[in-house]
Amino acid sequence: MANVTDLQTKYSKLAQEYSKLRAQNQVLKKAVVDEQASSASLKEQLKQRDQSLRKQEQEMDSLSFRNQQLAKRVELLQEELAASEAKGKKGKTKGDSPSQHGQQTQSVFDEDLQKKIEENERLHIQFYEADEQHKRQEAELRAQLDELEKDSEQHQAVVDGLTTKYMATIERLQSDKARLEVKAQTLEREAKECRMRTDECQQQLRQCQSELNKQVKQSSSVIQEKVPFNDTSEYHLNKNYLQFSLWIQLKARDVAGQALSFIQDLIAALLNFHSYTEQRVHIYPRDSSIEPISPLNQKFSQYLHENAAYVRPLEDSFLQLHQSITEDTVTVLETVVKLKSFADNFCSYTHFLQKILPYHLEEECEASLCTAALTVKNQELQTDMKRVTSVFEKLQNYINLLALPSMFSFHSTSAVFTQLAACLHSLHDAIKEMSKHYNQKAGLEKELPTITQKLSTTTECLLGSLGSLTSSTGKIATFFSNNLDFFTSSGYSPRGSTVTLNPLQAETMLANKKKAAAYIHPRPQSVPHREALSNRRILTSSTESREGLTQQVQQSQEKIARLEQEKEHWLLEAQLGKVRLEKENQRIGDLEAQLAAALGGSPNSQPAATSTLAQSHEEAEAEPKAAVKETTLCTSLVGMLCTTPTIEHVGDEESREQLIKTHYMTRVGELTTQLQISDSKSVHFHSECRALAKRLAIAEKSRETLSEEVKMANQNITRLQDELTTTKRSYEDQLSMMSDHLCSMNETLTKQREEIDTLKLGNKGNAKKNKGR
Repeated sequence: MANVTDLQTKYSKLAQEYSKLRAQNQVLKKAVVDEQASSASLKEQLKQRDQSLRKQEQEMDSLSFRNQQLAKRVELLQEELAASEAKGKKGKTKGDSPSQHGQQTQSVFDEDLQKKIEENERLHIQFYEADEQHKRQEAELRAQLDELEKDSEQHQAVVDGLTTKYMATIERLQSDKARLEVKAQTLEREAKECRMRTDECQQQLRQCQSELNKQVKQSSSVIQEKVPFNDTSEYHLNKNYLQFSLWIQLKARDVAGQALSFIQDLIAALLNFHSYTEQRVHIYPRDSSIEPISPLNQKFSQYLHENAAYVRPLEDSFLQLHQSITEDTVTVLETVVKLKSFADNFCSYTHFLQKILPYHLEEECEASLCTAALTVKNQELQTDMKRVTSVFEKLQNYINLLALPSMFSFHSTSAVFTQLAACLHSLHDAIKEMSKHYNQKAGLEKELPTITQKLSTTTECLLGSLGSLTSSTGKIATFFSNNLDFFTSSGYSPRGSTVTLNPLQAETMLANKKKAAAYIHPRPQSVPHREALSNRRILTSSTESREGLTQQVQQSQEKIARLEQEKEHWLLEAQLGKVRLEKENQRIGDLEAQLAAALGGSPNSQPAATSTLAQSHEEAEAEPKAAVKETTLCTSLVGMLCTTPTIEHVGDEESREQLIKTHYMTRVGELTTQLQISDSKSVHFHSECRALAKRLAIAEKSRETLSEEVKMANQNITRLQDELTTTKRSYEDQLSMMSDHLCSMNETLTKQREEIDTLKLGNKGNAKKNKGR
């Protein structure tokens, strides 16, 4: 049973851990969904920014092209102006008409030049504004990229912690599974041993039945041939004859053994209850490690510390009572002297309960943290403690009455036993009610903000002791009610009288038993007492009839076959679990290898990106060169001029604009590479999160399957233990019945032999009288 409780506690811990991990999984799922939404929004923003960058690049290209055209046109205009000035100098000697024409053309050129200069300034302003906007967007994108990297690192740390936790739980479940397999093997061995024992017992039963049938036939033939009458049929001849019943002694010893085990459980529960109550007094409402407790609680703690001095003697005295009941004694209330010491110890424990009753929960009701609901529960617990103490006082009175026949005699023992059984049931009800109220109080205390971990653990231990106390009192009450007929039976008493047996009659009965055993011992026809005892020990698993034993054997065989089927089923389940575990391990290894390969292949993507960017830079540089070569054919207001550009004709403004353009192109290339790298990292992290979420779901499914297997194994273990207990009890009952039957047969055989001897002596006397005549 301890193993079952351990497994139940382990299962409860696993369920708590599962609930925690499930809550964490929900949080992770929400985080993954949020990250997916944020990644989608970032992708959309990146697309928009790419589109804006492309538009700006196109505008820059068009502006640079237009700027070059305007610069060349200005140069042409300047050349034409110089040529016109030279012509003007030459034609000063000519008439007034050419000078007027030159002035008109000069004014047209001046206006055109002024317009081009204004347009150039406007384009410079637009270019500056576009540059500033690009810088702001670049800063924003870098900040978002840093935030995304931090979030991905945090998620990676959370995922690593969850994987370690799940691996630990899986290893623990595997160890529990191995332990359960070992237990299943031990149960299988025990089942095989039980089957062998049943076969041996069946053979022994057959031999005993054959021997008993032979003896019955012999005795019946002797009775029919040589016994003309039976003295036991005359009631008045055997009126004051006392018979020693071995069945009563064995039954009394069995009942005392069962009561001893129940009382030991009760005493252990009482010790735990008083000890945990003392610990709670030192913790609440004041913690003794921080501040001293009140004088009232100090006195209460001192009294509780002395509980073992009152509880342990109960177990010792009842153990002495059980040891005094043997097969060679007569067990009645008049002869059981050790019951008086048990009654005295029980009286001292009742006085101890009365002494500590006023101190229960007195300080907790007066505490400042005690709410109205807690005050009500404390009052209910105080009433429950008063009820339990009053029930213990009633039990003390009834036990003292049962201990009186060893000193005085009275005739109302059956009424005392019935009242004692009712009092035990009322004790079970009172302790059950107290446990219920304490559970409610513990639930209210958990809601308080000032509750500590030490107090919560102590309260849980106290509730566990109350649960064991409730179960032990319930077992004692049902045990006493089931054996009430045996307690109230007359037992040893002279035939035809209601007078109880006194100790002197018990001594004479034992003396007559010894004389009868000594008389039967030397005769070869009778069975000696020692042989009868040895036969009783050998025939421990015999039954009254062959049919009952065969039915039990069939039932045991059916159970064994069912257990073998269940064993095969669990072996197959274990093999399937191993195969699933190997597959999961292989899949996890493949996923880890893929992850490592993906992490190792990410740096190789940078050279490719740089090569593509270099190509884009070369193309971008090639485009203005082509544009320069194409623009050698220029048109103006004067006419068309075809020239081949050289370095000397290019001015300072064109070189400056070329340098600015190359600088911004390089910057744009670097930003595009960084954006591509960030995009690849985000995709990589997203894939890793999805893979980890899948692994988490698979681990949860495997844990659920393993927990179900553990539940099934626990159920099978409890069922097998119940079947073992039932078979053990049935075998013990059958043994007691067979021993009683053997004793009765021995008694009938001794009576028949005595009658045969008397008849032989009577025949010899008649023969002598006939010869004398």
